[in-house]
Amino acid sequence: MSRIAFGTWQLGGDWGSFDEDTAIAAIRHARELGVNFFDTAQAYGFGKSEAMLGKALREELKRDRDNLVIATKGGIKPRSERPRDSRREWLTQGIEDSLRFLDVDHIDLYQIHWPDSDAPAEETAGILQEFVDAGKIRHIGVSNYDAAGLADFDKTRPVETLQPPYHLFRRDIETDPLPYARENDIGVLVYSPLGSGLLTGSFTPETTFEKTDWRSRSSAFTGETFRRNLAVVDRLKEFAAGKGISVSRLAIAWTLAQPGVHVAIVGARKAANIEASLAAADVDLTADDLAEIDRLTADAVPVSGASPEGVV
Repeated sequence: MSRIAFGTWQLGGDWGSFDEDTAIAAIRHARELGVNFFDTAQAYGFGKSEAMLGKALREELKRDRDNLVIATKGGIKPRSERPRDSRREWLTQGIEDSLRFLDVDHIDLYQIHWPDSDAPAEETAGILQEFVDAGKIRHIGVSNYDAAGLADFDKTRPVETLQPPYHLFRRDIETDPLPYARENDIGVLVYSPLGSGLLTGSFTPETTFEKTDWRSRSSAFTGETFRRNLAVVDRLKEFAAGKGISVSRLAIAWTLAQPGVHVAIVGARKAANIEASLAAADVDLTADDLAEIDRLTADAVPVSGASPEGVV
């Protein structure tokens, strides 16, 4: 797979308005530039994002299916009475709906979007294995799991991939579960390497977001936390400029430089934005570079993000 994956959370309606034709052009441009790994989810607009991805890649999916890696996720119902739902009925409906929206006969990587404490991991793993046996799924992963959850899942069948949030303002996976993933040969596909836009260098303390954008309700994008972290970004911009690259390219390269991280998932709604992200895979950061980045971010405020239950 390409080390940069194209993510499609931004196409599900949680990030404000956008032009669908422009977004489809961005997906196709990513493919032209060599991206062969695309990540989506049932919950990204409940089919909207998957359908848009399928539409953008339709011709190649029909012509040369095995050259594309399509990943999706299921097992949550945001804004419902049970936001996390990995029971058989909902998982089965999710998988069948994803196949239909994407218009494919199999999903390369199917992931449980968030752990469901009311559904035993062993049972969830067994259900997914049935879909592997039926040829509708080829590989199984999880997202937002900790080490204990991975271990429970592994009792029934090995977890092949883990998709956690990871960026310079959110580093908790370095203690759990990244070490477990390294020790157990689990592929790690990190999402939000740009901190949901914080690390693009395009925000100021006066930046605001549409009401339909989840960031308008997040403490990470308001008040003192927002101001302090933007000051950190300004320092990182200077460091990146000294290396002749953008701060966004530096931030993505930093995630890829971490032991055990294999892929960075980056979203874009415009074709121009994906080019800078792809270039991050070619940036080599030295041990001294990484140490300096740690120094520059030492006073950053740790942040969290959205979950099935809402936004922190």
